[in-house]
Amino acid sequence: MAKKKDDQNKVIADNRKARYAYAIDSTLEAGLMLTGSEVKSLRTGKATIGESYAFAKDGELYLVNAYIPEYTQSNRFNHEPKRMRKLLVHKKEASRLAMAIQREGMTLIPLKLYFNPKGIAKVELGVAKGKKLHDKRETEKNRDWQRDKARLMRAKG
Repeated sequence: MAKKKDDQNKVIADNRKARYAYAIDSTLEAGLMLTGSEVKSLRTGKATIGESYAFAKDGELYLVNAYIPEYTQSNRFNHEPKRMRKLLVHKKEASRLAMAIQREGMTLIPLKLYFNPKGIAKVELGVAKGKKLHDKRETEKNRDWQRDKARLMRAKG
């Protein structure tokens, strides 16, 4: 039996609030340009992407406000925890995402930060639009109904 794609990836950080606060249109996998101490720090699993976002500048994408703590064994060659990090995507994808961001109310948010099976750090980006309060309530209501429906079906057999 083949493993699922998510089973093979070692998730470092997950932005669970993103799916609640945003309506996600599409997702994309991108690489990260990191220093050695950042990679070692990511392997400890202490990174957070809850407050981060991505933006386009000069045809390139950058990840802003992602927190990767300093690596304790690295001395003067350590990195800055909240620096801007360049995202590695094809030029066509970068221009497509830049145009999507410029549209009204669209933003590019990281959904997941993980190591792929080859050990390379990747980030899953989502092109999203912010939800209003009534949209959030509707999503929560649907989720509750799906949970209750599953309970009823299990009870009936």
